Amino acid sequence: MEGINQTDVLQFFLVGLSDDPAVLPLIFSLFLCMYLVTILGNLLIIMVVSSDSHLHTPMYFFLSNLSFVDMCLSSTTIPKVLVNMQVQDQSITYTGCLTQVCFILEFASFENCLLAVMSYDRYVAICHPLRYTVIMNPSFCGWLIILSLVISLENTLLLGLTLLRLSFCIDVENPLLYCELAQVIKLACSDTLINNILIYLSTFIFGGVPISGIIFSYTKIVSSVMRISSVKGRYKAFSTCVSHLLVLSLFYGTALGVYICSALTISTRSTAVVSLMYTVVPQMINPFIYSLRNRDITEALRKFHLSRIIWILLNLIPYFLIGCF
Repeated sequence: MEGINQTDVLQFFLVGLSDDPAVLPLIFSLFLCMYLVTILGNLLIIMVVSSDSHLHTPMYFFLSNLSFVDMCLSSTTIPKVLVNMQVQDQSITYTGCLTQVCFILEFASFENCLLAVMSYDRYVAICHPLRYTVIMNPSFCGWLIILSLVISLENTLLLGLTLLRLSFCIDVENPLLYCELAQVIKLACSDTLINNILIYLSTFIFGGVPISGIIFSYTKIVSSVMRISSVKGRYKAFSTCVSHLLVLSLFYGTALGVYICSALTISTRSTAVVSLMYTVVPQMINPFIYSLRNRDITEALRKFHLSRIIWILLNLIPYFLIGCF
């Protein structure tokens, strides 16, 4: 096949969810509902936290940022999948593909860092409760978010800009439902050694450091909880981490599931669907985890006016129209 550079017109062809026209409306409706639930759930968390003064604490500040990132990550992939199903055209331009890769890198990296920051917040709350408000002051929390954003942006620039040096073949078929960095690199016609080295380096540094921070924080938390003499005290201390642990398990569990499925299955469509779950399932379930297991969020939701919920639903209509047309 003929190799071309990024200045030429190039399209990638994504995998479709089904070849059966009778099944497509059902799949479209399913993913549209999942997307709207994701947007509505995370938007409610953000609005409830911002409107209730009792929730103006570091933990809920980080939670609202997590909800924002979840909305952005889902919006990077799902709308394009819905539009492709509706118009029955699985193509995506070179520019659109590269943009999608960069946004996925940015939001996934940001969420990874944010989960590490939330782990540190739980560590300070349990291991240093008397100094919690001093350590986790608003200025420090803001800097933690900015640092996470800068780290994820550096990671995105490092990996995303190196894609510009690659040449691709005409009419390239991407075996996923969206453009993912590692898969796009595999489609290149030019040498990808530098890109692959940078992926491993980036995974080790930008992925390994936050995960190491999470492991360190929870090692200290478990050690501190085990020193509490009463069973009730242990339960009360550890219960503040349950929601975060569930979110961690969901985020990294789906990522591990995608990796295992990609390695074991030979079905391109199965791999494509599983990979899409990484940007759908955790983002949709996270608001339910925090709202169902958190008494403060539950109480705030009860006090949240019905008119505001209706206002949110009305503002979601454009997302529905975009998906349909």
